[in-house]
Amino acid sequence: MIDRSKVIFGNEMSEKTVKSAEKSKAKFLKKYGDDSDRDYKLAFRPIETLSFLGAQNIVFGEENEPFDEKALIVGNIRMGFGHYRISIAMASCAAALGYKPYWLDLASFDATGSKMIREQNEMYSFASRLSQKDPIFNHLFWEPLNSEGFKKISYNAKDQKNSELLVPIFKNIPKDIPYIATHVWPSQGAVHAGMTHVVNAIPDNWPMGLHLSEGAIHAVQTSFAYLGYKTLEGFDKKPLKGLPEREIKEVGCYVDHELLYRLKEDNDLRRARIGEGKPLRILMTVGGAGAGFDFFASLGRHLMPLVKEKKVSLFINFGDHKDVYEKMIADVGDLECKTYFNAYDEFKDFVNEIREGEAEGVYAIMNEDIFKAVYSTNLLMPVCDLLITKPSELSYYPIPKIFMKHIGGHEVYGAFHGREFGDSALEYLTPKRMNEALDRLIEDKEILPHILDRIEGLKEQGYYDGGYNCVKLAVGGREKT
Repeated sequence: MIDRSKVIFGNEMSEKTVKSAEKSKAKFLKKYGDDSDRDYKLAFRPIETLSFLGAQNIVFGEENEPFDEKALIVGNIRMGFGHYRISIAMASCAAALGYKPYWLDLASFDATGSKMIREQNEMYSFASRLSQKDPIFNHLFWEPLNSEGFKKISYNAKDQKNSELLVPIFKNIPKDIPYIATHVWPSQGAVHAGMTHVVNAIPDNWPMGLHLSEGAIHAVQTSFAYLGYKTLEGFDKKPLKGLPEREIKEVGCYVDHELLYRLKEDNDLRRARIGEGKPLRILMTVGGAGAGFDFFASLGRHLMPLVKEKKVSLFINFGDHKDVYEKMIADVGDLECKTYFNAYDEFKDFVNEIREGEAEGVYAIMNEDIFKAVYSTNLLMPVCDLLITKPSELSYYPIPKIFMKHIGGHEVYGAFHGREFGDSALEYLTPKRMNEALDRLIEDKEILPHILDRIEGLKEQGYYDGGYNCVKLAVGGREKT
């Protein structure tokens, strides 16, 4: 196994950086034990929510089960909902292109590397929530870390060393299976394990050393991200060698096949609803970390009178956070709504009914199953007219969007991109500004049709084809890029 913490794309790390990386790995080994000699057998279990894709979840088993000859693995971790959402998009595009998707959540196993991931993820989620409650912490620590701290190439050295702990999980995976990672740790782990067809699907528009996985093909969604990784400009105080062309590809936005194949029909239904003066269907999403509650509550209070006037229909996916729903009810007070809690089949029927039918009032969706919680937003996007979200992974989806305040400085550049390409409105940093912008979008019937036209133009250009392109890259491998 190559030590990828000492030299990163031809850029030598300092002795201090390397020692810090080695110390980090040693800490996790001491805490969770050395499982490098373990022979983890791999078995498969169907994923009920993704059964229409034929997706199989990789788990530890008694004996190794054989992979399908058309297998494609999506390597991921649960870190909020974002990486799961992108992973579902990759599985969807793989199935659409004739491959059988396998789901590899590296945080889900009873293995040393998995425990390392869970510990770091818990710290990230805690800090993310704290940043929304403590402005000083957010300003002095969280924002700088998420924009400039994670950008440093030296940050990659520690992750590269820690991800060596993931190698035992890959022991019984054939090395040449196409593999798409939707977080850098699953990409680094696969490369350390000797896998040859690894695509590192980078989720953010802001280039960061955090996302580097030398040995994989780096897929990015935008030209801005491509240039950032091609040059590695700003990743260190001194100029750096950048990524060679065969290891960095601009592919387009990561979007599910199911959201693309009848996008024109969805947009025509949106135009008809707007033209007929029907309630504007607004979708709000609560992320897996549950942050941003004050913003959500303010929006809820502002929109309720408009719901009663039948100018708005409000759909809120609370994910797997029933506690956030209960807080919202306590805060907003008159949030009378139809609930779909752990009632996924009933919810799917409802979505089918309102596609060309009527929808008035407030609808609250929650599911304790993470796949159903995430995919509920996918089901709602085609039948809604406007998405309110923070500018993270949903920044790139083909639905008109308006952004609430980011959580972490790296998300800002998702909002920049949406604004420049024209499929989104702006990011609003305060509830007051957001509510004013919503009022204008609701009253001015010319803005959303303009955005819909732009979305269709972008689709014709292949702007939303990133998922398909990642599958093709993984199947071809580095030698065919």
